[in-house]
Amino acid sequence: MNVHEKINYVELPAKDLQATKTFFTKVFDWSFADYGSEYIAFSKEGLDGGFYKSNLSSSTTNGSALIVFYSNDLKTTQSKIIDADGSIIKPIFEFPGGHRFHFSDPNGNEFAVWSDKGA
Repeated sequence: MNVHEKINYVELPAKDLQATKTFFTKVFDWSFADYGSEYIAFSKEGLDGGFYKSNLSSSTTNGSALIVFYSNDLKTTQSKIIDADGSIIKPIFEFPGGHRFHFSDPNGNEFAVWSDKGA
């Protein structure tokens, strides 16, 4: 649904689009639409978006925005990320409102997962 002056779409870099599709499908059960050889899109995942072919990656150390997922079970989500060739870059820690961890996808893009259900 398009809502006037609200965030509608996000685009992220990806060195390897096939690795991106495999990772997000395995961990979060996403599906993708291919748009040529240099762009893939996802929808109905909380926010629509896509990945474009790039040698760059998104990281908070480079000043990038951080996309944060929610999980009812942090440890299970963390295990799924590791099993899908993601990397944990900040282990589970407590913050006001819950717990979270940061991970990178196979392209080196940084994301976080949080929960208010405990660690």
